[in-house]
Amino acid sequence: MNPENAVELRNVEMHFNMSKEKLESVKEYFIKLIKRQLRFEDFIAVNDVSFDIKKGDVFGIVGLNGSGKSTTLKIISGILKQTKGTVETCGNIAPLIELGAGFDMELTARENIYLNGSVLGFSKKFMDEKFDDIVEFSEMQDFLDVPMKNYSSGMVSRIAFAIATMTTPDILIVDEILAVGDFLFQKKCEDRINAMMKDNTTVIIVSHSIEQIERLCKHCVWLEHGKIKMIGDTAEVCNAYKQCV
Repeated sequence: MNPENAVELRNVEMHFNMSKEKLESVKEYFIKLIKRQLRFEDFIAVNDVSFDIKKGDVFGIVGLNGSGKSTTLKIISGILKQTKGTVETCGNIAPLIELGAGFDMELTARENIYLNGSVLGFSKKFMDEKFDDIVEFSEMQDFLDVPMKNYSSGMVSRIAFAIATMTTPDILIVDEILAVGDFLFQKKCEDRINAMMKDNTTVIIVSHSIEQIERLCKHCVWLEHGKIKMIGDTAEVCNAYKQCV
């Protein structure tokens, strides 16, 4: 792996077996499975994708729904194992991919902060030290003892982002989380990302907001039907993308 790179993808593919028929129930599924009557087709979500992300870069991924953006992020973060190809990363990764992942929605925000911290490998002492910072950033002081099942998606995103960025990771992966919440909180998240850039954190962002990609990212890749359509400087790629959608 090139020491200048934070991420390297080489000929990466992700295949899924998709059922070709509509089944009315789980029972019908298992009956057909046992009788070997299920028919599947191979769906390629990511198709022969190769690119590098330099250390300290803020890298965007753009494309329409179903283009393979989120799948690519999950492969980079290790949530999904690619079918073919290789993925190499340098350093620890903080993935903000699925809102609520790692939270027990029956527990309060206070309890989930400590739960999520332990999942990330942090001690209770460390979480005690960071607790006030997390709460202050998320602005959830008045809702700390409310079960998170009563939170809106925006409130969950505030807690998730505050926890994931309480330390400076080597690689921060963000999937649409900045699109949730009000404008002021989005600006707050962007400011924290900009601060991380100064600490040489590599940031990878998927967003439906092209303006956000243009504002934050230095480079980006445009995916279409799982393949790379274009890669390069953000302004160049985004200008081409906007002309085609």
